[in-house]
Amino acid sequence: MLWSQIAWAQEAGAQGGAGGFTALVPFIFMLVVMYFLMIRPQTKRQKQHQEFLSNLKRGDSVLTTSGILGTIEGITDQWVTLEISDGVKVRCLKNSVASSAKEEA
Repeated sequence: MLWSQIAWAQEAGAQGGAGGFTALVPFIFMLVVMYFLMIRPQTKRQKQHQEFLSNLKRGDSVLTTSGILGTIEGITDQWVTLEISDGVKVRCLKNSVASSAKEEA
């Protein structure tokens, strides 16, 4: 009687290994779907924004993330000087430039 109980226990343990992998398949599928629906588009947008920032030049009309509309008067690697009105200049981070004012109009 003892030998038959040990044999049943060994069979149950062997079958449980295959069931563990099949339980992970839906989670792997969800991660793949999340990558294509959320992560990949976000990285594409970030790449486009970095390209936009690298192509900025003096005289471009831009909109900042805080909603300030202005014309670029000076630009460095990290800073942008915007003229928001006649004689009124604001210095802000280059990363805070959201988009071109022409795109928004």
